[in-house]
Amino acid sequence: MTTRRAFLVGLGGLALAGAGFVSGAFREARAQSDLRLYGRATVIDSRAGALEYAVAGHGPPLMMIHGTGGGFDQGLLFAAKLRQRGFRIVAPSRFGYLGSAFPDDASPAHQADALVDLLDNLGIDRLPVLGGSAGALTAAEFALRHPDRCSHLGLLVPAANLTNRDPVEFTALQRLAVGAVLGSDFAFWSLSRLAPGQMIRTLLATDPGLLDQVSEDERGRARAILDQIFPISRKVDGLRTDGFWAGTPSPTAYERISVPTLILSCEDDLFGTAATARLLAERIAGADLTVFPTGGHIWLGRDAEMADRIVGFLRAEAANG
Repeated sequence: MTTRRAFLVGLGGLALAGAGFVSGAFREARAQSDLRLYGRATVIDSRAGALEYAVAGHGPPLMMIHGTGGGFDQGLLFAAKLRQRGFRIVAPSRFGYLGSAFPDDASPAHQADALVDLLDNLGIDRLPVLGGSAGALTAAEFALRHPDRCSHLGLLVPAANLTNRDPVEFTALQRLAVGAVLGSDFAFWSLSRLAPGQMIRTLLATDPGLLDQVSEDERGRARAILDQIFPISRKVDGLRTDGFWAGTPSPTAYERISVPTLILSCEDDLFGTAATARLLAERIAGADLTVFPTGGHIWLGRDAEMADRIVGFLRAEAANG
């Protein structure tokens, strides 16, 4: 009995030690996320309230609008290769993300109007505007509503409901997992470490098997995109709003967009943006479309290729203009 009691006490001690380790690791992760974001962004007052943004790089300005689960930091990451190619990146946090407000009207159209205030604050008259995933909804509205401020439009893996059917169909298990992580920083952090492949498949809509086929730099980019979603508690309003607008039949009059437009996607994007990209190319007059065979929703293994395609498009349009 004494031996058994000692064994059980030992197990209890290990469990407590393990719980303490996990709790400490979680607190450290929260602290690191705060340090990663601290001091990197600026907040201004816009017509919709607080608007957070960051600027990085030198050269002609280019706005990168982040996707679901992001913030200004994801915008900077999406545009890292463009920054290396000589652009000054303007990366806002959309409504409900990080330090930006969450107004009653959190529509992509209202967000687009608020971004005009950002350009005015920065003294930028006109620039190319790119939007990734759900950020493409805002980018398209910006080009439609403010063509005098948008020189070029780029829609990257665009999330939009163009067929009166939500292109993202989760299984019951996936809906359960998404609901769990949306409600808890700890749940998201735990699942990201226990099942990173499943999180990449479910939240980033990318086959984790691609990780074995790309460079270490690209694997690191995938990990960074996933890690940047944390802490999810500072993004819940934005995430839920994105889910609504990406799944609701789109009210955007894409056929009225008049600025030069580039549309990029990947055939194996698990959110189905390749089909959306083709439909958008049919609706936007003169749109330039490229669908890569692989890369998933985060264009894994295609980051440099995507940047080259964007730069080539901007330069060709500038030469034609």
